[in-house]
Amino acid sequence: MKIIASVLLVLLIWLQYKIWLQDGGIPEVIQLQNEVEEVKTEVQQLQERNSSLDAEVKDLKKGLDAIEERARSEMGMIKKGEVYYQVIEPDKDSSSANERK
Repeated sequence: MKIIASVLLVLLIWLQYKIWLQDGGIPEVIQLQNEVEEVKTEVQQLQERNSSLDAEVKDLKKGLDAIEERARSEMGMIKKGEVYYQVIEPDKDSSSANERK
């Protein structure tokens, strides 16, 4: 009877060792689950970015309004007959330095 109990105890210790310390054990499974969650988050962000870019491409293909808006905002282009005014606001750092003097 003692031999059977000893064998069962050794088997239990061996199984616990395999579960906790060897490759494919619980720590590795937890690490892989964390990596899966990170990848899922990254995939979701990329899908949102792709849908945004897809909408922008469709908008650019449809009409000239989006192209005109982009040319105005990114390249500073204006139409014939328009007057361009540029408003330059004073720097906060320089105005606070002048107030201290």
